[in-house]
Amino acid sequence: MSIEKLLIANRGEIALRIHRACHEMGIKTVAVHSTADADAMHVRLADEAVCIGPPAAKDSYLNIPAIISAAEVTNANAIHPGYGFLSENARFAEIIEAHDLVFVGPKPEHIRTMGDKVEAKRTAVQLGLPVVPGSPGAVTYGEETKTLAREIGYPVLIKAASGGGGRGMKVVPDEDSLESLMGQASSEAAAAFGDPTVYMEKYLGNPRHIEFQVFGDGNGNAIHLGERDCSLQRRHQKVLEEAPSPVISAEERARMGKICADAMAKMHYRGAGTIEFLWENGEFFFIEMNTRIQVEHPVTEMITGFDLVREQIRIADGRGLSVRQEDLEFRGHAMECRINAEDPRSFLPSPGKVTQYHPAGGMHVRVDSGLYAGYAIPPYYDSMIGKLIVYGRTRESCMMRMRRALEEMVVSGVKTNIPLHQALLAAPDVIHGDYTIKWLEEWLAQQDAAEA
Repeated sequence: MSIEKLLIANRGEIALRIHRACHEMGIKTVAVHSTADADAMHVRLADEAVCIGPPAAKDSYLNIPAIISAAEVTNANAIHPGYGFLSENARFAEIIEAHDLVFVGPKPEHIRTMGDKVEAKRTAVQLGLPVVPGSPGAVTYGEETKTLAREIGYPVLIKAASGGGGRGMKVVPDEDSLESLMGQASSEAAAAFGDPTVYMEKYLGNPRHIEFQVFGDGNGNAIHLGERDCSLQRRHQKVLEEAPSPVISAEERARMGKICADAMAKMHYRGAGTIEFLWENGEFFFIEMNTRIQVEHPVTEMITGFDLVREQIRIADGRGLSVRQEDLEFRGHAMECRINAEDPRSFLPSPGKVTQYHPAGGMHVRVDSGLYAGYAIPPYYDSMIGKLIVYGRTRESCMMRMRRALEEMVVSGVKTNIPLHQALLAAPDVIHGDYTIKWLEEWLAQQDAAEA
């Protein structure tokens, strides 16, 4: 079935990104929106728009019957979930396909497998991906668990089998605290995700977060598009991403990329995916796989010249991969700053009316955002209001361009984290690419201490 009209089951910049890809492919779009997003840019630009509920996400963007109804009344024959919301909900994918609609995403069974952290790790081992030493499955406190922890070596990490974002996660320094911290992690997991299941793995002291972008056609063919370094994080949320990583050699990229692509081919994976690793002392350890497009996908597009969202739609339409691995080239360097409507020091959200808006421009500068002057940023959703992405032939030129672009960008009426990005790009460790997943929070603590 050829995709002729696609419903975008999301909001904000990713909804606009999907709309643009569709129109460049000659596909009509349907925007769904809550009452709070009636004036959103993707709603204005889409061919049709359907209100699916009040502001709360559970009553609108997570309302599966309303989304399916919107597709049916507009005669859309495909649905793209974007990221977040229902993008990694296997049941949503099944319901879409049960209604003879095209789901722009992986097979439901792959979403379900990779959405369960324990099953994902077990599958990764079978697929030949290097994993962090740990339990083969769920653990409960007892002699076997104590023995396993000794074999892995303290400190160990207790993690929720469902969910993420740092909830249901505890670092256990020694055997004396194992029982109490396992109990805390399990209770947190039950409260946050409705599932008390936890598992154990080796705690890596100071790793980097490296992820590989992959694509599969669902029929046993797959490619990789290199890695992204997403180590600059606060509370497990990415702040600034870059590609390629400053610490990964071309040989490592080719080796690990092939391992990832081969794993996806073996799995018969369909569509876009991201395989995430912790990297320490030259070793990669699988942590999870995201079965969707990522917020930071534009940095990969910048260094490959490859449209990831267009490829998602092509594959969902049954047209297969548009390139072979040998056709892909990695050129230059790209960075992405996530622009959030929040106080740059306290990180408190700052919703409200945008009085002035001027996106940065110039050669190799891209702004993905649905902002415009007069737009009222609603308080109900994530605080990210846009992404500033730049490219340079070298990492140094890329950083210079990003500094210039941040100076140019104007968002008035609300607070943004632009000053934070400017400070980060002036920090010697960031300039030299010498940072890990712990760096940003430690640096922020130092800034606070210096001002105290």
